[in-house]
Amino acid sequence: MNASEESRVTAASRGWRKRNESPSLPEVHQSMKVPLKGGFMRKLLAFAGPGYLVAVGYMDPGNWASDLAGGAMFNYSLLSVIMISNLMAILLQSLSARLGIATGRDLAQACRDHYSKPVSMGLWILCELAIAACDLAEVIGTAIALQLLFGIPLLYGVLITSVDVILVLMLQNKGFRHIEIMVISFIAIIILCFGVELFLSKPDVASVMGGFVPTTDIVTNPQMLYIALAMLGATVMPHNLYLHSSIVQTRKIDPSVAGKKSAIRFATIDSTVALTIALFVNAAILILAASAFYSTGHTEVAEIQDAYHLLTPLLGTGMASVLFAVALLASGQNSTLTGTLAGQIVMEGFLNLRLKPWIRRLLTRLIAIIPAVIVIGLYGEGSTGQLLIFSQVILSLQLSFAIFPLIKFTSDPVKMGPFVAPRWVRVLARFVAVIIAALNIYLLYGTFF
Repeated sequence: MNASEESRVTAASRGWRKRNESPSLPEVHQSMKVPLKGGFMRKLLAFAGPGYLVAVGYMDPGNWASDLAGGAMFNYSLLSVIMISNLMAILLQSLSARLGIATGRDLAQACRDHYSKPVSMGLWILCELAIAACDLAEVIGTAIALQLLFGIPLLYGVLITSVDVILVLMLQNKGFRHIEIMVISFIAIIILCFGVELFLSKPDVASVMGGFVPTTDIVTNPQMLYIALAMLGATVMPHNLYLHSSIVQTRKIDPSVAGKKSAIRFATIDSTVALTIALFVNAAILILAASAFYSTGHTEVAEIQDAYHLLTPLLGTGMASVLFAVALLASGQNSTLTGTLAGQIVMEGFLNLRLKPWIRRLLTRLIAIIPAVIVIGLYGEGSTGQLLIFSQVILSLQLSFAIFPLIKFTSDPVKMGPFVAPRWVRVLARFVAVIIAALNIYLLYGTFF
């Protein structure tokens, strides 16, 4: 490192109102070594993992309802919205990884160290609401999968999801790589299930390719626009930005400028590949809905349970429904693992308060389970669709409060030093942030009025 670069790194450490007192996720911080020498693929494999934990949030049960509705109602037309949403996610997650590697802070710690205490507390409360809303979608999705596969009543299924804290604790005690392997295994199950589903549904390939081209109908058709906005709101998850900025720090990297720049590059490749896989999963759900439901006139399908029961008669085999439910169960369990980590990161980052993981997980689960139990008990199992939509509305409300601080920090040369985001990235990120904020405001307006 030359004198100029060293002075810029030192300046970056002075660009915060407060000093960073402890590393993010200290029990696994820099616990995984990466090779300082070796080929490209060897280094890439060492950095592979965090991106897949992030990708889980882009294929969780909260996404399924909007994807199913979009395919059933509008055929393949909204595939372009899924693609654009994923491109936005790739950009924002790359900034999140850049922040964590360059500053040694996760996004929650960065907010705490930059903003005043009242502002920081407000951001923390909003983020906790978003995590609880995301957990609500995971609870409902897992409970629906248990009901479809094993006939367990939905109310009991919701209660069963509270015991998954044991699985999370076991994996954390064995090391972070075990969590990554578990997540990647569940993703592989989801991909396999939907690969078979697409083979059985025999979609029209030319029409599928045409669906990735945006059309003016998305804007001129109010109903299509509303579904498109719901897809966007369900795709870019605020808690993922906090999560990614932390878990990239599990790698023990070369602390020099060159070492950090290399780590940022590999972390960006990791998340880009993983989110491309998430794009396939979301597109597969919509394609399945379009080829199975739209083409047969079942355009009203929006509930996950309805899709499950219709797949067998429409595709001519009971395997279709079973694979659909298995993929849903894997999606719910995956989201549980990453939701646990996100909750821990946010609480420790904003409050500098450490709780035992099982206590933190139990608190988050109770916040999600209580409203699910009350609504299902009062209004029956048919109310789950409304609960899923409500959870996405809460996520939409919080999204901009995570995106704008992230862009602010990664665009600041004093805070980031030589790792500040390139100018074209900063301009594009600001444009994306404004678009997402405007579309989510419109989505909220449409939801309530």
